[in-house]
Amino acid sequence: MIIASSIVLVLSSLLMVVLVLMHKGKGGGLSDMFGGGISTSLGGSSVVERNLDRLTVGVGVVWFASIVVLGLLFKSNGAG
Repeated sequence: MIIASSIVLVLSSLLMVVLVLMHKGKGGGLSDMFGGGISTSLGGSSVVERNLDRLTVGVGVVWFASIVVLGLLFKSNGAG
């Protein structure tokens, strides 16, 4: 069970990094240094951006849950 939870944590961590990097820069941050501030959006957030937000939040919940599960498993096994 610990190995499966660890695999879920690693995969969700990698996916979280990819999803966060896919977001558009909102300006004023590091994204401006890499050309993120060049394009401006005239409208609100698109459907793709909203779905990306939802997916990022979902992966974040899975990531957080896997950390809690690993913590509980290590505590119950006496490894911590």
